[in-house]
Amino acid sequence: MTPTALRARGSTPQDGRVPPSVQVSGLSRRFGEITAVDGISFEVGESEIFGFLGPNGAGKTTTISMLCTLLRPTAGRATIGGYDIVDDPAGVRREIGIVFQDSTVDERLTARENLVFHGELFGMAKEEIRPRAYHLLDRVGLLDRSNDAVITYSGGMRRRLEVARGLMHWPSVLFLDEPTVGLDPQTRRSIWAYARSLRDTEGVTIFLTTHYMDEAEACDRVAIMDYGKIIALDTPDRLKARLGGDVVSIAGPDNEALAREVRESFEIEPRFENDAVEFNVEQGGEFLPILLNRIEGEVRSVGIRAPTLEDVFVTMTGHQIREAEASEEDKMRSMRQRGFGRMR
Repeated sequence: MTPTALRARGSTPQDGRVPPSVQVSGLSRRFGEITAVDGISFEVGESEIFGFLGPNGAGKTTTISMLCTLLRPTAGRATIGGYDIVDDPAGVRREIGIVFQDSTVDERLTARENLVFHGELFGMAKEEIRPRAYHLLDRVGLLDRSNDAVITYSGGMRRRLEVARGLMHWPSVLFLDEPTVGLDPQTRRSIWAYARSLRDTEGVTIFLTTHYMDEAEACDRVAIMDYGKIIALDTPDRLKARLGGDVVSIAGPDNEALAREVRESFEIEPRFENDAVEFNVEQGGEFLPILLNRIEGEVRSVGIRAPTLEDVFVTMTGHQIREAEASEEDKMRSMRQRGFGRMR
């Protein structure tokens, strides 16, 4: 059984196009005078890996909490698989699986018991629950530890178990909120390999949040989010192409003076990155000799590279991805622990 087969979508549109898995229009959420999410609109296609890239406090988790029916929007509308997040939250919950950044599996139970309990909560048929749990535990490499209490698991094992639990009831959309934070590189690669497999073999739509550039690069499309707004949305390659050309970096004993010379001599607005002055130009290899001939300040190092998503983020927002001391994600943690609680 696949997510597409399970989905109660109604009739197929006459033009034959598959409707988006997620549709969001003008979605906002305010906490008193603070606007955490500010009128965002976007769509996520079926079987797409879609990423929200942004720092803590950008509004990523607040958005996911609204889409998962844990938090009522202040304004706007959103549907998951055709079900409205406000008018039909039960329908939405049947369509989605969630893996939160903080662990929510029951440590006192075994991995198998966690999955069986989840299946029972979602009203799965008894004859489906154990075979589905066996299949998922095998897929995430936990079958040999399925009868061990979760309290004995490593962080990476728990995250894999949470992915399996999120998929237990055949959701069409899997939400991953910062899924690899705190994990070792090998486990991170394993989680990503499994996410791609879900997309390719089972048609599951993956919706994730991250502040890791390499994870954003691996998405089919990325929405750059900052201060509650979507700044840009496109494929990683197209986002990087917006900057154009190459990234040139120069560094010396007085980077402020070098930046000023670049600005005045070439009418280019540089930025400071990694103890260097960086800026974007077409044909960086041809521009570099011109730059060095015209710059009067001491230059100790130079470099040329292709743009990255981090360059896109810095250029479009004016700052680097930051770790906020008090983020809106922190405000949501108590709500996450309640699972699918009553919408607020």
